[in-house]
Amino acid sequence: MEKRVRKSEMSQEIILLGKRIEGIIKEKGLKTREVAHDANMDVENLRKYIKGKQEMKVSTMLKIASALDIEASELIKDLKINK
Repeated sequence: MEKRVRKSEMSQEIILLGKRIEGIIKEKGLKTREVAHDANMDVENLRKYIKGKQEMKVSTMLKIASALDIEASELIKDLKINK
């Protein structure tokens, strides 16, 4: 089976969002699988978001923020959208 290839690269904002999630997980001393469990999602999907390999829905971002016990606005604070 062939590996799927993206038609376009992920935007820098998606990559930065993933890095922010990863940083908060580390800062709080949590494990990725704990956050995934608390967000009611598969750990592999969370890892894809963290690595900036997959875009997430707003509802997913809200679940992750809730699992991290932060406001969703903290995840997107200061992210600049490049046009």
